[in-house]
Amino acid sequence: MDSAGIGQFIPLILIFVIFYFFLIRPQQKKVKEHKAMVENLKKGDKIVTSGGITGIISRVIDNDKIEVEIAENVTVEVIRGTGVQSLMNSQEVKK
Repeated sequence: MDSAGIGQFIPLILIFVIFYFFLIRPQQKKVKEHKAMVENLKKGDKIVTSGGITGIISRVIDNDKIEVEIAENVTVEVIRGTGVQSLMNSQEVKK
């Protein structure tokens, strides 16, 4: 009876393992890469905000905010962690 009880949990354990390797691990890797990209932002980088606005970083304010120039003489403050979606002039080759 004991082996039958454990046998019922084997499919659930396998499903969890599959979910971990195909969903959870890649998402954690993506979050880690995004965090590293956001921490390395500097003046002059071209970025895309989460709202789809492209611009150039004109100033880094504290460690929370950046000032982005979206047009000539038009700047917007963006929260660094949540506002920046990606770099446009990334030197890395994406895999």
